[in-house]
Amino acid sequence: MADAGGHLLIVDDNKVNRLLLSRSVELLGHRASVAENGRIAMERLQEESFDLVLLDIEMPEMDGFEVLAAIKDDPRLRDLPVIVTSSVEGIENIVRCIELGAEDYLAKPVNKTLLGARLSSGLEKKRLRDEQKRLLKRFATSEVADDLQASGFAIGGSRVRASVLFCDIRGFTSLSEDQSPEETIELLNVYYTLMFEAIGSHGGIVTLMIGDGLMAVFGAPQPLENPAASAVSAAQDMLAMMGQFNEERSADGRPAIGLGVGIATGEVVAGYAGTDQRATYTCIGSTVNLAARLEAHTKVLSREILIDAETLAALGGGFHTEEHTGVTLKGFAGSLTVCSVT
Repeated sequence: MADAGGHLLIVDDNKVNRLLLSRSVELLGHRASVAENGRIAMERLQEESFDLVLLDIEMPEMDGFEVLAAIKDDPRLRDLPVIVTSSVEGIENIVRCIELGAEDYLAKPVNKTLLGARLSSGLEKKRLRDEQKRLLKRFATSEVADDLQASGFAIGGSRVRASVLFCDIRGFTSLSEDQSPEETIELLNVYYTLMFEAIGSHGGIVTLMIGDGLMAVFGAPQPLENPAASAVSAAQDMLAMMGQFNEERSADGRPAIGLGVGIATGEVVAGYAGTDQRATYTCIGSTVNLAARLEAHTKVLSREILIDAETLAALGGGFHTEEHTGVTLKGFAGSLTVCSVT
């Protein structure tokens, strides 16, 4: 990052200081933007992307301490390196800056050699943090990555109301036996691409993939206005996408792919399960078990989407449903009334 040059925001109420610092960082190969006080700096940070901030402390409207606190409280900005450049004396002020999240403290007038070294160090830390974020989002959904960034990682969960969706490919075992392993992998990759798009476009996240089966959650870790409606809409999109995909398969003389989807709504325990070395975001509870049973029961009723009574109650209008009474599911006492969605 240092070799390529970074985009720096220089925040100082003194015009001469802004000009001199801008010239110094540009001579070091970086690009400089300026703000004359903390309020303007925060506005620019919300509008543009910067790699590092050089921050004065004594400024009108919003001083440097307030800027540091605001950056620390903003999940999107809290990893942005800030180097304080100030003439404010006293070890207690330096300590306060560091405690508020400043990477470093340079006394004015700023030594150019020291400035270059501190910028290189700060920009390298920014590069490593950005790389960690990219890797995290490659192996976790953006919602989970944002949750980890906002609240940190801790094994455990909390009770939330959510809708859980289970889906799998009908007759996948026999289908895979009639084609090569390479064709099966390609089929799964296409299937997951379509399903992830349908689920993600309605605010859900996929928390589990096992072969041709997947589990998705709507309403956790980020809340949704109506998780049930989002889950059912996603299921309808999943079937519509698979219908278009089947048209392509039919043109190539290959069999159509069928899906079964089960959706249940209620309280779940959502959080991170595993160990400090290896963990995953997941949900557990009877709502999860019910969604899995409903997905399996789609074969019995010869329906593509089955939902439980709580999901139906939360849907509101706009969906065509058919009631099925006297349904018995393994692990659930008595008979249930469920609905299919067309």
